[in-house]
Amino acid sequence: ISRRQWLARTPCGFGSLALSALSSRAADPLAAKKPMHPAKAKRVIFLFMQGGVSHVDSYDYKPRLIQDDGKQLPFDDARALANTGARGSQKRVMKPLWKVSQRGQSGLWASELFPETAKRMDDLCVLRSLHTEGVAHGPATLFLHCGSTNFIRPSMGSWTLYGLGTENANLPGFVSIAPSSGNGGPRNYGNAFLPAVFQGTALGKAGGPPSEATIRNLAGSLSAPQQKAQFELLREMHAEQLRRNPGDAELEAVAASYELAWRMQANAPDTLDLSKETAETFKLYGVNEKPTDTFARQCLMARRLSESGVRFVQVTYGDNSANPAWDQHSNMPKHGDHAKAVDKPIAGLLEDLKRRGLLEDTLVWWGGEFGRTPYAEANGTGRDHNPGGFSVWLAGAGVKKGVAFGATGEFGHLAVQDKMHMHDLHATILHLLGLDHEKLTFKYSGRDFRLTDVHGRVVKEILT
Repeated sequence: ISRRQWLARTPCGFGSLALSALSSRAADPLAAKKPMHPAKAKRVIFLFMQGGVSHVDSYDYKPRLIQDDGKQLPFDDARALANTGARGSQKRVMKPLWKVSQRGQSGLWASELFPETAKRMDDLCVLRSLHTEGVAHGPATLFLHCGSTNFIRPSMGSWTLYGLGTENANLPGFVSIAPSSGNGGPRNYGNAFLPAVFQGTALGKAGGPPSEATIRNLAGSLSAPQQKAQFELLREMHAEQLRRNPGDAELEAVAASYELAWRMQANAPDTLDLSKETAETFKLYGVNEKPTDTFARQCLMARRLSESGVRFVQVTYGDNSANPAWDQHSNMPKHGDHAKAVDKPIAGLLEDLKRRGLLEDTLVWWGGEFGRTPYAEANGTGRDHNPGGFSVWLAGAGVKKGVAFGATGEFGHLAVQDKMHMHDLHATILHLLGLDHEKLTFKYSGRDFRLTDVHGRVVKEILT
């Protein structure tokens, strides 16, 4: 063979040299970066309740709903307004289906829908005045993740990874556990026009078994030496392609993803191996119990990933059906079934993070794409979508404990006091991570883009 062929095929030849240069270039964007200002949070765990939890049945107590239960009163209908331009019409007021009471030393209101989480109200910062864009699930879910209802924009996890890099080079910096294929699908954890290295890594799918939420072996059932040989061949092929196409960012990202996948095969199995946890921890989360087992394992996985240096972890409670999990248009009692599946795992995650000292620099974000109406839909037994006023909560790094911020009106329909737009929530979370939402930009098509577009303010009233 020629000298050129020999050098290309040897471990120390041109192929490996090219890959070495590629690895250093591709690793740079993901290397840990200094925050723009002192950060309170190092990482985020986002517990996404797909479909929209009813705030008036959970964390936003409205006595007027009980007082006027069953009465026909005029309400602006967000869906009708969006579809036809029509405004108010008569709707039947529906009271909360679960008993509401004040909890803990803070006296925050919480319902029996989430009894275990309600025991930890003194750790929560409940935001009761959220409002957002999009009446339907698709646009509202995209807006929640990407700050836009229809344009292809980077997801919040990708922006976070772009701004801060990863703490662990052997694991992805942004992981989405059990994402849904609908209502935005991969765009909810996508990088859009950011470099491909900032895309989220999906583990499993919504509604799937926990066993699917894993890092799949690139080489299948091949032996270790065969896997090594296959990977070295891929390395040589990538190096040759890059030699022929210098500066190809997408090709570099593909090659870097295989490098990361190779490192992950040695590290991810340990991180995702829940058998290393104690029986007491399993009990805390509700592992091996019905109906909590699936979400419990996902929340425990989120803690292990965060503990190992993953910057942004999202856990989706949902499914891949036409109507997302919490979307109860005609059967509000179904909220109770979903709550039983997630309540204990969520409370367990908060307790576990707290006792390990991780809650001090981990921000936990809970919520859906919008809330639900205080009136019955079509005078039935369910509630419609409500983007005009709803609740989410934050816990952990940098947010006040045992407080509620903002308020909806006396029926819980629209945000009226200290209104907080979804852009404001995004700006505030980025601020806690040490990122200035106005300076975290990326130039694309001749314009500087950011997660909050030209909007958003940091809600400093909730910060410690």
